[in-house]
Amino acid sequence: MSELFIELFSEEIPARMQRQATENLQRLLCDALGNLSPQQIKTFSTPRRIAIQLAIKNSIPAQEVQERGPRTTAPEKALEGFLRKHQAQKSDLIEENGFWVLQKNVAEVSATDFIAHALPQIFWKFPWPKSQRWGNGSQFTWVRPLHYITCLLDGLIIPLNLATSEDDAHGLVCSNKTKGHRYLAPEIFEIQNAQQWEDTLEFRFVIADPDKRREKILNDITALTQKANLELVPDEGLLNEVTGLVEWPVPLLGKIDEIFMDLPPEVMQVSMRVNQRYFALKNKDGSPASAFAFVANIIPDDEGKLIIAGNERVLRARFADARYFWDQDRKTSLEQRNQQLQNVIFHAKLGSQYERIQRLERLAGYLAKQLKADEKIAKRAALLCKADLTTGMVGEFPEVQGIMGGYYAKHDQESPEVALAISEHYKPVGPSDSVPTQIVSIITALADKIDLLTTFFAIGEKPSGSGDPYALRRAALGVIRIIRENQLRLDIKALFDFAVLGLPQALQSSGDLGLLSEFIYERLYVQLRSEGSRYDILSAVAPTKQFTDLVELLKKVEAITTFVATNDGKDLLAAVKRASNILRIENKKDGPHQGETDIALFTQDEEKNLSSALNKAMEQISASVKQEQFDKAMNSITTLKGPLDLFFEKVTINDENSAIRSNRLKLLSQIDQTACLIADFNQIEK
Repeated sequence: MSELFIELFSEEIPARMQRQATENLQRLLCDALGNLSPQQIKTFSTPRRIAIQLAIKNSIPAQEVQERGPRTTAPEKALEGFLRKHQAQKSDLIEENGFWVLQKNVAEVSATDFIAHALPQIFWKFPWPKSQRWGNGSQFTWVRPLHYITCLLDGLIIPLNLATSEDDAHGLVCSNKTKGHRYLAPEIFEIQNAQQWEDTLEFRFVIADPDKRREKILNDITALTQKANLELVPDEGLLNEVTGLVEWPVPLLGKIDEIFMDLPPEVMQVSMRVNQRYFALKNKDGSPASAFAFVANIIPDDEGKLIIAGNERVLRARFADARYFWDQDRKTSLEQRNQQLQNVIFHAKLGSQYERIQRLERLAGYLAKQLKADEKIAKRAALLCKADLTTGMVGEFPEVQGIMGGYYAKHDQESPEVALAISEHYKPVGPSDSVPTQIVSIITALADKIDLLTTFFAIGEKPSGSGDPYALRRAALGVIRIIRENQLRLDIKALFDFAVLGLPQALQSSGDLGLLSEFIYERLYVQLRSEGSRYDILSAVAPTKQFTDLVELLKKVEAITTFVATNDGKDLLAAVKRASNILRIENKKDGPHQGETDIALFTQDEEKNLSSALNKAMEQISASVKQEQFDKAMNSITTLKGPLDLFFEKVTINDENSAIRSNRLKLLSQIDQTACLIADFNQIEK
């Protein structure tokens, strides 16, 4: 095996693009070179470079490949261009599904020649979210201007060139040169192999492995904070971003003026994070600390005193702005601000936020009755939950909407339940976020998400493919989590029906509204899959994707999951499926075979015993399901195992006597009906 090493050295790459870029580089190279094991690949990224190390064979074996060309109906010039590109004749083509297809045998080629041919094509089509051109009329694009391209196979430069003409793309000829840290070691050095490159970069103040760089940042900040008897406020997103902003991280601590310490901690953290990429700290008791951490990209001569002073000065100005908004916003109550929501558009087809809070208040009242909560308090929370959208603080920092509403509600002397509900009504905002547990918070959060789903489905804006601009999937998962984790007994269908009646008359008849319960079901299905639960059992319990009580549905799923994990459960599942399969086949011949069995036509004890067991089990299962005693229902259906085994062993279902045959098929139909009182067993995988 040979080592292929590639580095693309450029101006600063946005932090958010680096990891995806290395993944794309790995994917494109693996597609070109064939599947490679993860042990053969290592990727690197810093603000100024992406790189990859691969172990590959010395040659690419001979292979037969197909290249799809233009449609058979395409202009002749398109076909001529395709043939010219592949140096082929029209006689080499075949027609396939309306396209010209070239089948060609590719001879074995050395890795060097293959890479020299394949890499320029990969780089020209590299999928950056945004890219730019530079130089004298170059058509080549990259995320930022490229300075060096390194491509080495066992230390030897592979001759490749991204230029399309002699005066194009100056500097894009492959070499073995690169640079270290922009300020601490800017000199050019030569690369021999991946390990020497990584070691030399570290000597020149660049940690090329982003995971090592991230670990160093976290460890060094933790050590600094522990020394100051402080703790780091966890922030994975910020840590990942800062990792992509520095090549040689040097963490430092700064101080926050005490005059700003009465600002809401969320405001302080968002201001530090969004504007300056600073890390928030806390005291050992969990209270906000009057200090912050940040990461420099150089080694200061004065232990960082000048850098720290400059960053403290910048933060002081940021917090002064936040202080102004904090003081000004509290001069107007949330109730007074509600009128301003008439000027805040929720959606062009759905009116203003003021119209929306009328719907939320209505929904909150309905939910309060269903959950036996204080209707007046619930409606008050819903009515005020969007008022902070008109505040200066939320205008400056949208990330704290809802949270600021809670603070302003406390200042307005609203009840603690209302203030908490306003601050929590967006929850959960992600899979790792907690759900509200206080009843008024639960109601307000549910009302917000139910209205969001109902209104956007009404105007036909439901998610499609990977597109979900209004975060409706997240809203549906929020509804599911709030109900599941609080064990709320709610009729989902009735809740959506009530929400629909609150819409303008013109929107109430939208065809998409009937899909709301199904949409919730699909999100639940996805969630169970992600949890490793038996999502196939969910399909068995609700085969039509329709349900009312989510808690009841999941209790049934849990009971069946436990049941089919037992030997008796597996055996009974197989027997019920066997009965269903036989019935389905025979019904195609002369069915359906349904209705009551005729006792007089039973000729064997096994038929009689099974019929008796079915009648008894059906009665017990019906009663248990109504009382949500699903474990008891599973015990009842287990009693069928013995009679069913004997029936299949001793009884010939397709008897020569047509009346007896039909009677026995009706018995199989009763087995199916009895099982369906619990679930459609045919949907359950083994």
